[in-house]
Amino acid sequence: MLIMKKNQLFPACMAYLLWCSLPVMAQKQTAALKQTAISDLQSQYDHYKQTALQIWEYAEVGYQEYKSAALLAQTLRSSGFSVDTGVAGIPTAFVATYGSGKPVIGILAEYDALPGLSQQAVPEKKPREGASAGHACGHHLFGTASVAAGIELKKLIEAGKLKGTVKVYGCPAEEGGSGKVYMVRAGLFNDVDAVLHWHPGDRNGVSLGRSMANISAKFRFHGLSAHAAAAPEKGRSALDGVEAMNHMVNMLREHIPSSTRIHYVITSGGKAPNVVPDFAEVYYYVRNRDRDIVRDVFERVVNAAKGAALGTGTTMEYEITGGVYDMLPNRTLALAMHKNLQQVGGVPYTPGEKAFGEKIQATFAYTPPPISKAGTVDTLQAERPGDGGGSTDVADVSWTVPTMGLSAATWVPGTPAHSWQAVAAGGTDIGAKGMMVAAKTIALTGIDLFTDPALIQKARAEFLQAKGPGFQYKALLGDRPPALNYRK
Repeated sequence: MLIMKKNQLFPACMAYLLWCSLPVMAQKQTAALKQTAISDLQSQYDHYKQTALQIWEYAEVGYQEYKSAALLAQTLRSSGFSVDTGVAGIPTAFVATYGSGKPVIGILAEYDALPGLSQQAVPEKKPREGASAGHACGHHLFGTASVAAGIELKKLIEAGKLKGTVKVYGCPAEEGGSGKVYMVRAGLFNDVDAVLHWHPGDRNGVSLGRSMANISAKFRFHGLSAHAAAAPEKGRSALDGVEAMNHMVNMLREHIPSSTRIHYVITSGGKAPNVVPDFAEVYYYVRNRDRDIVRDVFERVVNAAKGAALGTGTTMEYEITGGVYDMLPNRTLALAMHKNLQQVGGVPYTPGEKAFGEKIQATFAYTPPPISKAGTVDTLQAERPGDGGGSTDVADVSWTVPTMGLSAATWVPGTPAHSWQAVAAGGTDIGAKGMMVAAKTIALTGIDLFTDPALIQKARAEFLQAKGPGFQYKALLGDRPPALNYRK
């Protein structure tokens, strides 16, 4: 039995009480850091809003985002980050770094627009003059919020409140260009402990839903030109090859897993009806949550193209322009992010914003959720109905390092992505307010990761178990260089 003298008992008790109080003290310190981050980010609202609106005006498509990438890189550089540009063989990709040592926390930033979706910031369909593209997926907000969160974490590291390294990844061409896949392939995430991201949407929430794996490719048919009336027998129509391929693929739909999605657009079909087209091109996407199914179905699409060329007397070649994995969610990080999103809250509308939103909702061909939905935070769910319908190159990052993201209400409730309504809201304070919800939530989750080593360890253990033993990453787009001209 241990016997203590009276003069030993008091110091021992004090030491025990101090040890017990350490977790409480740490929690209070973390809470204070989070409140500082929220307040500081809110004070920068106008600055970050203007940055986002400038990128909204640029509306540059995949791998052409020279001005957008330069603006974000310079914002980070002027805030004290070292910035490496042109990484992974991509002129518009960058990695901005501040701090040293572990942990290393990565934040993803996107900034590419979509072709054919030019729109003014008004609640009626009205394209911008002189512009053909638009931020119908809100990546101008995505990139800016991520940069804002990274800068906020940098300030706390600089002040000695946090220890470690923060990296902001400038990620181009998410829309079909698979920019992050090349960044993963180049090993840019190999030293990172956790990655945070977000995406614009019509609600605020964290979901453990999975995205779809995807392979995209352009099929190019070559034939022989001839006068379509005077000498049609001398011609071989490349457009016939495209149409024959499309017909066979449409019949193929009956004999593939029903969860598979196949989309295509004819990007070139000839110039005049009286000229047999000697060139035609069709652009395809093949998606499924199971990347092995994607590989199999894509090969069958390729075979349809080969058969179409044989049957029409044309030749065909194809180029895989993109390929992404299905998302690997991380529940450990999701729980932390959801708690922080609850603290930040949703997006309240002013009377003017509510009127704008009601006009937007009047253009829908369905009944949307109430406007007030933007001001709430969804419960954390394993999966929401409809999740997994899209694809993202964030998924490839998620198979490389523990990764988690959120959705923030930058659009009027009920707004679909890739719509003029999304572009319109993204050019207003509705979009900017949602952007700041994301910036604050990412910054708060970053604080958790910097101050709680156990959180990173638990996320890592879950990540390794989910990947399974023997997993080796192999990009779906193979070894090809970045498809820098896929939008041209």
